[in-house]
Amino acid sequence: MLAAAGWDVHLEVTFQVRGERGSIDVLALQPARRAALVVEVKSVVPDMQSMLAGLDRKVRLLPIILRERGWGDGHEAVSQVLFLPGDRTSRRRVERHAATFDRTLPTRTIAVKRWLASPSGEISGIHFLSDVTATGARHRVVAPRGDARACGRRLA
Repeated sequence: MLAAAGWDVHLEVTFQVRGERGSIDVLALQPARRAALVVEVKSVVPDMQSMLAGLDRKVRLLPIILRERGWGDGHEAVSQVLFLPGDRTSRRRVERHAATFDRTLPTRTIAVKRWLASPSGEISGIHFLSDVTATGARHRVVAPRGDARACGRRLA
């Protein structure tokens, strides 16, 4: 989707700057528009504190990361978008934390799509991908047959 909209797309861009390290899921650049986009991709609505702190770190360090990689300097617009599955569970979890998301990532899918097609200024938002479904496994601890007490002792 980003490449089709004219973005230069880089996946899993790792960095280590002044003791801070990590990786950017998707880094998209449009040098002609001096725009840079940090994309965080999640299959479920994540732990808020660690996700927001990580996203902030990536956006804050991006100018240094770009310079170190020789991908240009002076990207005036540095934006951030969280990509989530468009299922009811993800939407409900975002709604549950509406006060936080509305302050930190206020723009939603339709406006994000418009901006991606023609970036102007900065954006912070959430893009719900409607053609993606999150899958997960549920695991249960089951006692071995005939030995429930032994299992209980092992878990204690």
